[in-house]
Amino acid sequence: MKTMVLDIGGTAIKSAVAENGVLSDIRETPTQASLGGEHVMALAKEIIASYKEHWDFARIGISTAGQVDPEKGSIIYANHNIPGYTGTPIRAIMEEAFHVPVYVENDVNAAAIGEAHFGAGRRERDFVCLTYGTGVGGAVFTDGKLYHGSSFSAGELGALIVHPEFRRPEEDMYSGCYEKYASTTALVARAMEYDPSITNGKLLFARIEEKEIQLIVDQWIQEIVYGLVSIIHLLNPSCIILGGGIMEQPYIPAQIEKQLMSAIMPSFRGLTIKKAELGNQAGMLGASILGDED
Repeated sequence: MKTMVLDIGGTAIKSAVAENGVLSDIRETPTQASLGGEHVMALAKEIIASYKEHWDFARIGISTAGQVDPEKGSIIYANHNIPGYTGTPIRAIMEEAFHVPVYVENDVNAAAIGEAHFGAGRRERDFVCLTYGTGVGGAVFTDGKLYHGSSFSAGELGALIVHPEFRRPEEDMYSGCYEKYASTTALVARAMEYDPSITNGKLLFARIEEKEIQLIVDQWIQEIVYGLVSIIHLLNPSCIILGGGIMEQPYIPAQIEKQLMSAIMPSFRGLTIKKAELGNQAGMLGASILGDED
């Protein structure tokens, strides 16, 4: 079955045609998210319409930023990165425009579905997938199925409280939380305190041999481990899948595993730590099979 897939992020909308687990005609279009939810939907329709040679697609699968109600195909909540996106009825908009079934899922959940069927989670029944980037996103699989929670918002692992001494929810709901310390954003911010010229992860790891830089990275890895210890003891997964571009640095997954195993109870140490395999195609591949379980 040919499926039109979109992965809507704050920076770019990735698009492709999917068939039998293979993506073709992959494109990337700047989202211009600051223009708001209506703009994003109009742009998404333009992108789909531009695939004229593939207009025999049988359905549309959409992975998107924000908390998603997959039953209604709408956005429950989206932060200020896409103004006015909260409440957007994506399924209704797209079905009216293209007259095919439309399936919508949160981007981290979609990426985890992709990993479960085509990537690092293929042989895992109970696993947690985390992505470390601008924030920290999570998805939980139990007995081979994505766990959505009572209101489709399970997996907000970036909101785990790891530093209660810095908790100020009246000012920032994420104060003291995992993503404030374990995200790539947090790592770069620490590095910039040491040297303002280190503005991204690539520049940072070009200097990983420097003692001070390595100390910054090691302290950040410890923050990652703090959250993982709680997640593992709570959910008892067989596998943790680590995603995000920063995990392509071999030093990081190796150090995480080294520190993690000594920090969890012996009875939990049978789990495996894997790096996500699908990169930035995970969300699109996951979106390509949404609805298959219906």
